[in-house]
Amino acid sequence: MAPASEKAFPVSWDQFHRDARALAWRLHGSGPFEAMVCITRGGLVPAAIVARELEMRLVETVCVASYHDYKNQGDISLIKDISPAVRALGGGTGKGVLVIDDLVDTGKTVRLVRELLPEAHFAAVYAKPLGRPLVDTFVTEVSQDTWIYLPWDMGLTFQPPIRGTSG
Repeated sequence: MAPASEKAFPVSWDQFHRDARALAWRLHGSGPFEAMVCITRGGLVPAAIVARELEMRLVETVCVASYHDYKNQGDISLIKDISPAVRALGGGTGKGVLVIDDLVDTGKTVRLVRELLPEAHFAAVYAKPLGRPLVDTFVTEVSQDTWIYLPWDMGLTFQPPIRGTSG
């Protein structure tokens, strides 16, 4: 559950699917894209949806870890690099490559991947103010103090009302 200082933004599977399809609509006119790179793990689900909608077949991953205990961002580490074939696209600049993630928060992950593919098109379903300027396309902006509960991280649980019932 989000600490009292954070706002909660729970996202259902249906809502996430709608938002990822909305991202695909926004990206449709930005291509053409020769390949997609999804940032794991969060980028896997939206990448599958966007790849289907844009009929993209060349989908690569870059594995980056920044959240090491679910809620606290720590040092960023590159676990798996992008394949040489995809890195070579656009003359080695990433031009024509679409990079997908679920969320851009502080921008640490995007900065690291942008060093690898400086001219790629970066897209995220959700964006927070610190990271928003680093992506080219996004669907929904939420405040920096909002914790987004993505559907693959949740079970069905009671959500208390926003306004408490203290009396």
